[in-house]
Formats: sequence, structure tokens, C-alpha cells
Amino acid sequence: MNFETFEPVYEAILADFGFDRAADERARDVAAEIATRFPLDRLGDWRGETVAVVGAAPCLVEDPDEIERARGADAVVAASTAADALRDRGVAVDCMVTDLDKNPETAAELTREGVPVAAHAHGDNLPAVREWLPRFATDATLATTQAAPAGPVRNLGGFTDGDRAAFLADHVGAGRLVFPGWEFDDPAVDPMKARKLDWAARLLRWLERRRDERFEVLDGRRTELDAALDPILRGSDDGFK
Repeated sequence: MNFETFEPVYEAILADFGFDRAADERARDVAAEIATRFPLDRLGDWRGETVAVVGAAPCLVEDPDEIERARGADAVVAASTAADALRDRGVAVDCMVTDLDKNPETAAELTREGVPVAAHAHGDNLPAVREWLPRFATDATLATTQAAPAGPVRNLGGFTDGDRAAFLADHVGAGRLVFPGWEFDDPAVDPMKARKLDWAARLLRWLERRRDERFEVLDGRRTELDAALDPILRGSDDGFK
């Protein structure tokens, strides 16, 4: 995924939420001053393998089968607090994806252990970027943005921690993606989080189409997701891929 392909979707997200693109760019620029360029070939052993993209929904800890699905994958990418749940249950995390809003201490610790962390800078988390990125081990930190990439800060696609993890796995050549710990209809989340989960589902559907793969987590949702995606993608260079 390159930014030119992702940009129409990014613009739709900005419009839907009323986010400020300039604020995203300011956070990106601060991250670029702190981070160094992370070599994505460090994740090359994911190529052709089954990668578990692990969400932090309640089912991850409530259903033992979800943890076992993660344990059985060749590589594990954890979104946010899923990293803590997995490690507490003896499942090694190969990468964490976070926007630093819940457990930045875990992210910092992982980088010091040599585990890559994709740390996301956006308009609403600039204080956390300034506070936490300097505490991360630079050689294990992949700085990301939802705006145009700059310097060492990359945009590989995605919006929430979970779907960004899926786009990262796709970018480095994952063979199959599985999704333990995902729950799009979690009644406990607030309305803003529910809207973000809606977008996460749309972006996973886009990725599914691009990969010509079927993600079980999207079963029963594809018709409504396509109806939301197609007006955004129509006319772009990406077309209906």
C-alpha cells in the first residue's frame, strides 16, 4: 500500500470524523524528528506465513480458543492491549501496533526487548508522541502516520491499531491473515469507538479484496461494507481492487 492509493480513503475518514489533516501532519513531523528509519526487511520472515492480527476485544480473554488461534500462527501482531493479554498467557508477540493511548509502557518495554513496535502519530496524540517515542529503543520502533509519509515515518495503510496491523502484515508479504480477538459489535464501546470499528471493518474488506482472500472476521458483513467502500474507491487509480 502506498499513500497515493490510500489517500482517498484517508480523506473520507477525515471528512467523516472532522479530523484535522494539519494536526496529523504536525504529529508526523514530531515523530520524524525522534524516530529513525525502521528496516521492514526485519519482518521478512512473515513472508508466506500465517500471521495472527490480534485485536483487544473482550473475547480475546473470555474465549480460550481465541488465544489458541493466536498461539498457532507463525507470527503474532498485537493491537494495543492485546499485547498484554497475549504475554500474560504465554504467547510471544512478534510486533505490537499502537497509537500510545492505553499501554505505552508495554510498547516501550517490547522495543527494549528487541520486539518491533509500530508507533502511530496522529493529531490527537501529539503529547504522547513527545513523551513516549524518546523512551523507545529506536532500532525496534517503526513510526507511522495516517497522513503522507515523511522521513522515517511511514504510512502502510489502515486507521485503527487493528487494521493497521493487518496492512503492515500485508505489506511485508504475509501469506494468510487470521484475526483472533476481534469483535465489531462490542456493546461496551462508546459511540466514537463504534464508528472507528466500522471503519476498521471497511478497511479490512478493502484489504481482503486487494489480497483476494477471505477473512472469516468479515463473514456476514461484505455487502454493507462494499456499499460503503465503493463510492470512495470509484474513480481512484485503485478502482475496485
